[in-house]
Formats: sequence, C-alpha cells, structure tokens
Amino acid sequence: MNFFKKIFSSEKKETLDKGLEKTKTSFFSKLSKAVAGKSKVDDEVLDNLEEVLVSSDVGVNTTLKVIERIEERVSRDKYLGTDELNKILREEIAALLSETNTGEETEFVIPANKKPYVLMVVGVNGVGKTTTIGKLAHQFKKAGYSVVLGAADTFRAAAIDQLQVWADRVGVPIVRQQMGSDPASVAFDTLQSAVKQDADVVIIDTAGRLHNKVNLMNELSKVKRVMQKVIDDAPHDVLLVLDGSTGQNAFEQAKQFTAATEVTSLAVTKLDGTAKGGVVIGISDQFQIPVKYIGVGEGIEDLQVFNKHEFVDSFFK
Repeated sequence: MNFFKKIFSSEKKETLDKGLEKTKTSFFSKLSKAVAGKSKVDDEVLDNLEEVLVSSDVGVNTTLKVIERIEERVSRDKYLGTDELNKILREEIAALLSETNTGEETEFVIPANKKPYVLMVVGVNGVGKTTTIGKLAHQFKKAGYSVVLGAADTFRAAAIDQLQVWADRVGVPIVRQQMGSDPASVAFDTLQSAVKQDADVVIIDTAGRLHNKVNLMNELSKVKRVMQKVIDDAPHDVLLVLDGSTGQNAFEQAKQFTAATEVTSLAVTKLDGTAKGGVVIGISDQFQIPVKYIGVGEGIEDLQVFNKHEFVDSFFK
C-alpha cells in the first residue's frame, strides 16, 4: 500500500518509534486480550475492539467510525480472521486520516509568500507551550529561516523568563516587556522588530488561561487586531498546543479553545511519556484541524512534523 511508503530519515523514524512505544505496548496488550481464543472477527470481537480503541483515547466518535469501516469489511468479505485484525485496523485508521489533506509534510517549512510568517501560539499553562515554541524556533532556524520570538504571555514572569532561556539557547532574538504589560503591545513591538530585521518567522507566545473564555476571546482578538496594524493578514497560523498525556482532557481543551478563538493547527506534546498516543488519531479526525507537530521526547530535536503515514506506520509496527 502506497500509504506506508518510508519518508522520514532512519534517525527521525527511530525517535518516533521510541516516542510511541508506551502507546503501542498498551494498545497491543489490550488488543490481544480482545481477540483471545477467537479465530474470526465477530460481534464480540468488534465490541471488545471498540472498548480497546476508546480506552486508548482514540475518542468515541472516531472509534465508531473505525468500527463501522471494519463491519463493512466483515460483511463484504464474509470471513475475517482475527490474525488479520492488526493489518485491517492499520489500513482503516490510515484511510480515515487520509481523508484530511494534512499530515503530508516531512520538514519544517513555511509558505514562501508570507514574510514574516506570523505564528501565534495558544494553550493552557503546563502543556509544554513555551518548550514547543523553543523547539519550533530551533527547527525553523535549522531549516535556514531567521526567527523572532515575542513574549506576550505577560501574566507570569516565569513564562517570560522561560522563553528568554529558549531564545538564548537557540540563538534567536526575543521581544519582551515587564510582567503585567499589555500582551497586544508586546505582539505589536515583536512584529515591528521582525519587519525591521527582515525576519522570516515570528512566533508569539500568549497567556495560557481558560477559566474565563470571554476574557480569553477578547484578549486574543485584541492581540490579533493590533498585529494587523503591522501585517494586515497576521497571524497566519494559530497553533494550539495540547498535552497528549492528558488523553480526553486534551479533547476538552481543544473544544474550549476552538470555541474561544480560531485555531488553525495543533501540536500534541509529551507523547513519549504516555500510553495515550491514540489521542492524536481522534483529535485529528474530530476537529478537522490539522495536527502539525508532535512532541515525542524531551530533547531539542524531539519535536517532529506530524506525518500521518509515518505515525500510523510506527503505531502499528
């Protein structure tokens, strides 16, 4: 099947395999229990499989779609052996993901006609937002782009300091103000600075609060409006960072944030420390917002472009 062609370098692939190890081990131990003593895929096996997928954080709606697809194959082929289930699951999940025209990238790239390309990053505190920004800056710089960071999460001194640490580590300029400053003002200064420096990429960090959706909505809208005084179509991408290790809670956060602001892409972090990697499949399917990046380790190189071909291949290896 062409879907499973190898695209990543062996090193990147190894990191992805290792990052999904816990998810895979947990999933397949549940799957083997689900088919124990059965030779063909029948209603009981499908019920068990449904339970396996839901408990692996694939999400109820996505699970039902997968089960439906397998039921169609069972009725079409009349007999399906349980030994084929792994292969069938792999094919059906791959087909489901291929319905969105995303997850095809293999490298960190930006559109050629947007300069500077403005990326606004949102997400609650603790999901790995600032770390993701730091790693993104590193990857873009490595790809030959000049990057400017904007510390617009002004509600926590720690957030500004943490971003400064990453800016120093990666070797990129940062625009910052005092804690408590107006986030929109920081964003405005950052864009002006980036234009002056003829930078390729601007990454703006924003405050990670969700306790009051109206405030969040107003604040993010203001940040966008002020940025558009400098670059009229900014931001070009609103990236929501989700912690994959929280499973269903990541779904909930995606729901809340997509209600509060227009989110155009997702990054799912901390997949290496959890057995809940199935959440990537569910989120990708349910929100129809592209998963662009996944975090599969703590190292600076361990943020990867999400490629659905490689992800499914590693998941079902």
